[in-house]
Amino acid sequence: MNNPHNSRAESNSKKSNDSKKGPQWWWLAAFLLAALVIPSLTNNSYPAKEINWQQFKTTMLDRKAVEKMVIVNGEKVEVYIKGSFANDSMFKEVLKPGEGISARPHYYFNIGSVESFERKLEEAEKDFPAGEMIPVTYEKEGNSLWSIAGWLIPFVLLFLLMNYFLRGSMGGAGTGAGGSSVFNFGRSNATLIGKEKSSITFNDVAGLEEAEMEIKEIVDFLKSPKSFTRLGAKIPKGVILVGPPGTGKTLLAKAVAGEAEVPFFTISGSEFVEMFVGVGASRVRDLFKKAKEKAPCIVFIDEIDAIGRSRGKGAFLSGANDERESTLNQLLTEMDGFGTNTGVIVLAATNRADMLDPALLRPGRFDRHIYLELPNMKEREDIFKVHLRPLLTDDTIDPHFLAAQTPGSSGADIANICNESALIAARKKKEKVGRQDFLDAIDRVVAGVERKSKIISPEEKRIIAYHESGHAIVSWLLKRIDPLIKVSIIPRGRSLGAAWYLPEEKQLRSESAFTEYLCATLAGRAAEEVVFGEVSSGALDDLEKATRNAYMMVVYYGFNKKIGNISYYDSTGQRDMGIQKPFSEETGKLIDEEVRKLVNDAYQHGKEILQQNRESLNRLAELLLKKETIFKEDIEGVLGKRPEDIPAIALAKAENRTIAALT
Repeated sequence: MNNPHNSRAESNSKKSNDSKKGPQWWWLAAFLLAALVIPSLTNNSYPAKEINWQQFKTTMLDRKAVEKMVIVNGEKVEVYIKGSFANDSMFKEVLKPGEGISARPHYYFNIGSVESFERKLEEAEKDFPAGEMIPVTYEKEGNSLWSIAGWLIPFVLLFLLMNYFLRGSMGGAGTGAGGSSVFNFGRSNATLIGKEKSSITFNDVAGLEEAEMEIKEIVDFLKSPKSFTRLGAKIPKGVILVGPPGTGKTLLAKAVAGEAEVPFFTISGSEFVEMFVGVGASRVRDLFKKAKEKAPCIVFIDEIDAIGRSRGKGAFLSGANDERESTLNQLLTEMDGFGTNTGVIVLAATNRADMLDPALLRPGRFDRHIYLELPNMKEREDIFKVHLRPLLTDDTIDPHFLAAQTPGSSGADIANICNESALIAARKKKEKVGRQDFLDAIDRVVAGVERKSKIISPEEKRIIAYHESGHAIVSWLLKRIDPLIKVSIIPRGRSLGAAWYLPEEKQLRSESAFTEYLCATLAGRAAEEVVFGEVSSGALDDLEKATRNAYMMVVYYGFNKKIGNISYYDSTGQRDMGIQKPFSEETGKLIDEEVRKLVNDAYQHGKEILQQNRESLNRLAELLLKKETIFKEDIEGVLGKRPEDIPAIALAKAENRTIAALT
């Protein structure tokens, strides 16, 4: 823990330093203002008066009152009056009594050109004796004020620029303010978060019980280390959070910042690397230096894969990145090198742990690996309860029901659904958010907003209806396909139609389940061929899914007899950037043949099912054309009950009329 007296002294010293810097700028500005303005004010106590040629000739030239004339820049004539005319009432306003020969002009007038002025003057002085001719001189001058400013401004700008850079290099003590100066590129941009700045606690985290328990141990260790050290335990040096996007890695780190009563530094992995060589390693050193000064503390590096990728991976394709690797080497040294980082805990998050360098993940650097997965039904229910707190909801809202409708959704997806439901209710001018608002929000998040205004010709609409009916019939009759909930031919997002299913939360899928899924995926195109004799381009997404799953069956899961029980899956990600495939060309040809055969067999099987149920296909398509959206009970009216009752159907009762996930 930091000493309050020391922190107060540091803040006081900062204030005193700032107060010392401030007055310098005011004194400099006041000096420049005085240097530029005061001379012009003193010289203008008796300003020169503007006249014209006629006034000059009749009142001054003819009376021989002119001492001399100065032509300035060929544009203006300055007239100097003889001192003997000081008592003359005509010149009293510009001439001081007893002034004599003045160093300043008394009158001036503008001329069109020097040649015309000289002709006029020669004509006016033709009767003057030779000794009484008025002397005329020529001068080139600039504005005295701007001439002074002209040579002062460059020096002032240079002084300000140097002062700015030097102040930037001397300031920015660990609060992220040091990156604005060229002298600060090597300083860390980490933000120091105090307990009072973070409003998120573990009460705002749901669905992460195991991960939360492991993280809480770190916080408890920092709060009361004696309860652990008395048994000889040592605090972990690093904890890395790994999981798919949206599962709550950063949220868990924010909760740690809110709960831990120690300094909390946060920085993104991409902020270490700049275009300048050596900046990343310098920032790592500076970050850990600040962390050691405030130990015990926590350093959180978000998206650590930006600097933690395996060294040398993909160097042939992308070129060696020495700057990133030197940053990683410095991070490895700081976490576990000859130096001691007692009391500094590194917390990191990534969704690409397979790309990280093995030296970074070993015990002694990241001692504890916490894996976050997509929440199950119970965890989704807890997450819904957290996000329902700030919403004004009516009595129809049931978190258990909402959790059942969102299998496969992450915590971020659930937060988005809750926010969308509130927006939909507000758009409808409702006082509270109801169940139907949540169902509409799930529709929007899963498949996109309805585009009823999209113009579709009757022939295209008919093709779409038969395509979606093909998916519905085959998936309804195959027992291992997830329960069908809803079918629609209303365009949503980029799709022209869609079928919604309620997936069972299974950890394993059998070979027959994969095969039936391929059959149901290709059933839409098969229905087009059965009815119209040709296929359309509307099955692009289906073909992509079918091809991807067929390759997974053959290459990853060992479901093919000719390939055998062999998997070419690389869980370490070492072959992501590699050119050479893990199998020979002959094996690659065999894989392509088996994938093609697998897809063709699934397509033919779906086509046979549709041919045997051609009448049901026509009826379902006509019902879709009439209603545009049909639900489970409508399909039961055409096809009857499913061949085998699946327990998950009980989660979606007929009166719910909702969806869950789009496969």
